[in-house]
Amino acid sequence: MEITGLVGTYTDPRHVIAYTGGEVRRQFNVCFTARIVGGRLAISDESTELRFIHPDGIGELPMHHTQQLRIQHFLEHRERPYLG
Repeated sequence: MEITGLVGTYTDPRHVIAYTGGEVRRQFNVCFTARIVGGRLAISDESTELRFIHPDGIGELPMHHTQQLRIQHFLEHRERPYLG
């Protein structure tokens, strides 16, 4: 991947993530834009599925509203990064 820009920084103290192992966190996320320069998709132990989809299919995917916001901001091609 080659980083090409910054979509934004995201945090929401009300968004608490509780993992099955008992770990609890609040999220802080930095979202970048990037382009693929090589390699292949590889899944980690934190995911159950990994694939590319067309933007029209995003609404059909189950995801937290904070993830939807990040994707929406990316698709809007904003001039300035979101800071929130």
